[in-house]
Amino acid sequence: MTLSVRMAEMTLQTIDELLEGALDDTDDPEAHYKINSARQLLEVVRERHVDLDEAVDETANDAEILDSLRDLGYID
Repeated sequence: MTLSVRMAEMTLQTIDELLEGALDDTDDPEAHYKINSARQLLEVVRERHVDLDEAVDETANDAEILDSLRDLGYID
């Protein structure tokens, strides 16, 4: 797992923890709905990020492509 992938995963995890904390701090049903919706959308982003990372790993075995991705900062 590359550094940028780990950083993105840590960021997503931190956002989820903050949302979970906000959920615990309120009894408002409308706020619960909005927070839970945000957490679900966060999971979609996480899954797409994982899928993209896997696709890059599977298809980018050409040294020239990997060098280009490194130059652009997409992988380490």
